[in-house]
Amino acid sequence: MDKTIICFTENGKKVTEKLIGELKAHNIDNAKGYVFGDTGGSEVIEKPDVPPALFVKNEFDKGHAVIFIGAVGIAVRMISGCVNDKLKDSPVIVIDDNGTFVIPILSGHAGGANKLAVMLAKLLDAIPVLTTSTDVNSAFSADVFAAENRLAIKNRDGIKRVSAKAIEGKPVTVSIKDYPPKDAVDIIIADETDREYSLLLSPKKHVIGIGMKKDKDEGYVEKFILSVLKDNNIDICDVYALATIDLKENEPALRSFSQKYRIPVITFEASVLERAEGDFASSSFVRETVGVDNVCERAAVLAAGPGSELSVHKTVGEGITLAIAVRQ
Repeated sequence: MDKTIICFTENGKKVTEKLIGELKAHNIDNAKGYVFGDTGGSEVIEKPDVPPALFVKNEFDKGHAVIFIGAVGIAVRMISGCVNDKLKDSPVIVIDDNGTFVIPILSGHAGGANKLAVMLAKLLDAIPVLTTSTDVNSAFSADVFAAENRLAIKNRDGIKRVSAKAIEGKPVTVSIKDYPPKDAVDIIIADETDREYSLLLSPKKHVIGIGMKKDKDEGYVEKFILSVLKDNNIDICDVYALATIDLKENEPALRSFSQKYRIPVITFEASVLERAEGDFASSSFVRETVGVDNVCERAAVLAAGPGSELSVHKTVGEGITLAIAVRQ
């Protein structure tokens, strides 16, 4: 996940520069620093020429982790118009000007702000300040469990109910519904004595295979993917992964979509794609360009795993192809 670090003072700049240096030293180079106010930029810190609130909104909408170096109040005002959905909002973290405390203030669980805060605190030799109830009570967190296991949440109201039971110290069970399952395996997290407090989770079933030309417009790629999902009645929350050839792994449009919707990218070399089993569309142009006759269908099937099938065959857009496979 890209990290956008925003500061406002000279001390804030020092913390920003130290943090960027530590991240690079640990081979984490996807962080950029920005400064607002009367303070000038530096070699590693840019000074944007847009209003700070607009800049923050743009970074937030991209799904970047937004890290403020300054007061919590400033951060709250900056993101006040951005907050929308606890399961989709970007992670937001505040670090004071002295680099003493690292405080996740938004999307601590689903967005990973808590884990990121702990990691940043270690790099700065600072103190992570976590305020989410399940963390401070060392209790089971249902939404973290879902995120870490790539499970789709079917009834989000269940998160609060199950978490409340866990915080109270009541037993919480994780069980498979209707085993052996008739359809896709569903998982129930519940208070052992009261099924009313259950949270229903399901394995994410769909893998999107993508082939695209270089430097495709990010907005167009996003609209194209979303339109194909809509046409096939597939909820983006039920997408397990994006799959493509390794040559396209760092395409900005693919990275942008991946970050915004928190969907990982799986890539394959051409020789591996060639060995995928199935009846796929074939293109001599694609073979000449990347070394295999089809990327989207082959990548989707391979990433979906053994027994998977294409539910959406090669669909063509402007400089992009898409296919969807169903995991078994």
